[in-house]
Order: sequence, then structure tokens, then C-alpha cells
Amino acid sequence: MEDALIRKSLKAPRAGAIAGIAFSLLLFTALVLIRSAVPANPGDAHPLLPGGWRQVQLALSLLPFAGIAFLWFMGVLRDRMGVLEDKFFATVFLGSGLLFLAMLFSSAAVAGTLLMLHGTMRDQLVESGLYSFGRTVAYQLMNVYAMKMAGVFMISTCTIAVRTKFLPGWLAVSGYGAALLLLLTSGRFSWSPLVFPFWALLVGAHVLLSNLRTSHLEGGGPQSDAAPLAP
Repeated sequence: MEDALIRKSLKAPRAGAIAGIAFSLLLFTALVLIRSAVPANPGDAHPLLPGGWRQVQLALSLLPFAGIAFLWFMGVLRDRMGVLEDKFFATVFLGSGLLFLAMLFSSAAVAGTLLMLHGTMRDQLVESGLYSFGRTVAYQLMNVYAMKMAGVFMISTCTIAVRTKFLPGWLAVSGYGAALLLLLTSGRFSWSPLVFPFWALLVGAHVLLSNLRTSHLEGGGPQSDAAPLAP
């Protein structure tokens, strides 16, 4: 009975860790697609590079799934913190994570609206200045505000990790460095947002491996689930 409860308790963290890996891969892919299709300067006269519309459409289709996976990722991090979770940093952790997610979706919604309008009123959209306005809003939401919230999320997570030891020290220290990079350079270097999904990938992989190792030890090895031989 006790073994069954242990296995049941391990399922949610394991799924959350996989969701964290999925979030990092989806967000990384979406950001790379957008960066390779859209000029880095939002004031550039050329709206998209050749063939960029399809890349942006694919990236926008990936972002909702990345956001869903991020919620599961937040859940597994809170589970790892356990009863040692600090209320102050937990509030910052939840607030920054949800704000990041809200601005990620807002930026995607603005970009998606521009794509829809471009298909029906392309000339009017560019001449009226709506395209430049919408593109700048989407750029600011994603590259400045969302990424700064991602930096705050990383700092709060790493601070809790240092206090509770639910992540190794090197991963917490690297998270601090990546967070400072986002806070100080977001909006200036077009590729700097990629450090967030890369860090999330490391955290998700560590949690998953740790969970599998714990499950293996608690189960007593690969043969623990085998049925006993009949006499």
C-alpha cells in the first residue's frame, strides 16, 4: 500500500518535469522561428524576411502549447519546494510566472491579429501605420516585459532553490546569471530571450532524472514490480 502511494505521488512531478522540457523546446523553437523571420529592429521598413509569414504562423501555433506546458512546469517546481516554500518568494514566483504567461499570450495575440489583417487588407494595414504599431507592441511585450518577468521568475525560483536545496547549487547560480542577462539586456540583444527556455530545459531535465532515480530506489530496482513466481 505504501509503495503504491509513493508511485502515485511521483506521477505528477514526473509529468510536470516532462512538461517543463516540452515548454522549453516549444518556446525555443518559436523564438528561433520568429527571430529568423522578423527583422530585429521593429522600426525596420521591411515587415518580414522572405518566406517569414509561414514561420511566424508556425511559431504562433506553438506558443499556446508552450504556455500550457509552462503551467505544469510551475506546478512541479512548487511540488519540489514542498513545505519549505517561503511565502514571500512563493508570491513573487507565482506572480512573475503568471505575468510572463499573460504577456506571452498577449504578444502572440497581437502578432496573430496582424497576420489575419495582413491577409485581408495588406496595403491599408501598412499605409495606416497599424502594422508598425502592432508589431512594436508585440515586440515590447515579448522581448522587454515578458522576458523581464521571466528573469524575476528565475531569481525567485533560484532563491527558493538555494534555501530548500531542491535544485543543485550550480543550476541555481546559472539561473541567477541568466536572469541578470534577461533583466539587463532584454530588448537590446535579439537572441537573449533564448536563455530562459534553455535554463528551463536544464531544470526540467534535472527534476525528471531525480524523480526517476527516486522512483527506482523506492521501487527496489527494476524487478520490484514483477509478479512473484508461483510455488
